[in-house]
Amino acid sequence: MDKSKLEGAALRVYRFIMHGEQAQWGNHEWTDWAMNINRWDWNSGVGIIAAAEYGTVLGEEWAIQEAEDWVKRNMWQSDSVKVINSMAPYAIFPLLLEKKANPSYVAKVEEIANWMMDQSPRTRNGAFEHTVTEKASFREQIWADTIFMAVLFLARAAIMLSNRRMADEALQQVLLHLRTLQDDETGLLYHGWNCETEDWMSAARWNRANAWNACGVPMILEALAGGEIDNGEESLVKSEIKMRYVKLMEGLMLKQNVSGLWPTVLDQPDYYEETSGSAGIAYGLFKGVRMGLIPDSSRAMACADRALDAIVSKIDDNGSVDGVSGGTPVLDSVAAYNEVPIFPTLYGQGLTLLLLTEALDLRKTC
Repeated sequence: MDKSKLEGAALRVYRFIMHGEQAQWGNHEWTDWAMNINRWDWNSGVGIIAAAEYGTVLGEEWAIQEAEDWVKRNMWQSDSVKVINSMAPYAIFPLLLEKKANPSYVAKVEEIANWMMDQSPRTRNGAFEHTVTEKASFREQIWADTIFMAVLFLARAAIMLSNRRMADEALQQVLLHLRTLQDDETGLLYHGWNCETEDWMSAARWNRANAWNACGVPMILEALAGGEIDNGEESLVKSEIKMRYVKLMEGLMLKQNVSGLWPTVLDQPDYYEETSGSAGIAYGLFKGVRMGLIPDSSRAMACADRALDAIVSKIDDNGSVDGVSGGTPVLDSVAAYNEVPIFPTLYGQGLTLLLLTEALDLRKTC
């Protein structure tokens, strides 16, 4: 795809994240939750992570400044929500410290990372229990979403604080989630696992659950590949993570539709195609190839390029990304995933922007 077309699409998606007009969507009940960037939660967190990545990778200092302005505007909310899903926005703090040298970021990262390590609820097998800002409890449940929403922050915090214990915990959480959720036959991930009932609940191989790991795992490995605590050695934990990641990505490539997108439930090709998960998967393919994680690089790049073309066609002139399913807990049945409504969301924008940013970065280096 033409570089200028990608640059234009990325800028439109970025602007829609940071400056989109909610009013244009009317008085739908989901409008504020889906599109309000000024909330301290996972949805806006994914958007702000992508916006900061866009500014960093493409050298757009004004975008990094807008990310810091977002933190200044919304930091007051953070103390009232300490749950796994509210960890996502903190993932940009190490970047902001590097760019802005504000010592207040150090204290906050240390506080929140220590809370995750020592106080956040865990399941009986040691995984972070998936806790949310809404008034809902998912007791003893492990969700694939947690890798991106919380473990990414912990990995970046570990390097920022030169904390070996945090780095080891981040890797252990990735491995624990992959071991628990991965289907050995297909390599795909189930959405969640209940440690009390010892089952995958609906047993849905949900598109976006797989995407959170397709993009989150290489981001975590990349974060932990630097700093004083990285001795360059390949541990058994890292080796198994990489092996399972390859199996995941190979399984995902087999489930891609002819259109270039993936269905909202990966083993149900007749279910509707979902854009945000497809973007996260394609991002993982691009990034996995760049990092040397995926052996079959030519096939992976071909799959990612097909997805990129399809996803760019879902971006309208205002930068809104179409075909994104609404917020989705672990549902009661596989069929229920095909009934989730579609509307623009900040995480849909964010996953798409991550993909576009990675694609542009590849065009700089290749």
